[in-house]
Amino acid sequence: MSEPVSLIEYPVDFPVKVMGRTQPGFAQAMLELVKRHAPDFDEATVGMRPSREGRFLSLTFVIRATSRAQLDALYQELSDHPMVQMAL
Repeated sequence: MSEPVSLIEYPVDFPVKVMGRTQPGFAQAMLELVKRHAPDFDEATVGMRPSREGRFLSLTFVIRATSRAQLDALYQELSDHPMVQMAL
């Protein structure tokens, strides 16, 4: 069986959204995790948006994705992280 054909042409600027409870260290932990997979990510570009009641925080990282394997590894680590409620 061959590799599935990717609909994405790499490299590409790819938005990654991460949501979790508002808590000390959440944004920093997610930034460190993202930078492990995309070392050239510019942390000044992180988008942050609290929920209406402020209980949750949504972070957006637009990374320069270079491969499907890179994205798969990033999403796997985000999904496994105890502070993450959802990664899109």
